[in-house]
Amino acid sequence: MTDTPPPSPESIDEILPPEAAAEEGADAAPLDPLEAALKDADHWKDLAYRSQAELDNFRKRAAREAQDTRSYANAEILRALFPILDNFEMGLDAARNESETSMIFMGMNMVHRQMADFLRDHGVQEIEALGKPFDPNLHDAITQEPTADQPEGTVLRVTRRGYKLRDRMLRPASVIVSTLPGAEQA
Repeated sequence: MTDTPPPSPESIDEILPPEAAAEEGADAAPLDPLEAALKDADHWKDLAYRSQAELDNFRKRAAREAQDTRSYANAEILRALFPILDNFEMGLDAARNESETSMIFMGMNMVHRQMADFLRDHGVQEIEALGKPFDPNLHDAITQEPTADQPEGTVLRVTRRGYKLRDRMLRPASVIVSTLPGAEQA
């Protein structure tokens, strides 16, 4: 083992809090050792309180991020399910047009209800669009159609349903929006 010499006075000044070092430099006379120790203790106490507050904030932020991750972990799987659901609904409509009393239609309708219940149980909500004012945050306008029956900017038809997972958008609804007659010519 090597013996290290005791710290030099210059290195002791480096350990002191900046306020104590500045006060020592400003006054040509050295500080009272008790006063210097109290200032040093206050500095380290303040540093400990700040570190504790930062640690508490980090823990809260980490818990909040972990909760968000758990809440929205299935978002990608649900997004991949929507085109399948769209195609299934087209098949259901075709079966309905053939005969609502057919066994195929009744079976497909039961599966559709199960899928809707599954989505609802996992926090997925369909975006209501039909007859509502166009909202670019919720709807994706694919075209406009002149009509005198509805006010301008009203959703006339939904071509693809939109969905939200709790408060996050998974897929906007694709819609056809009304315009005033003659507005497209101007």
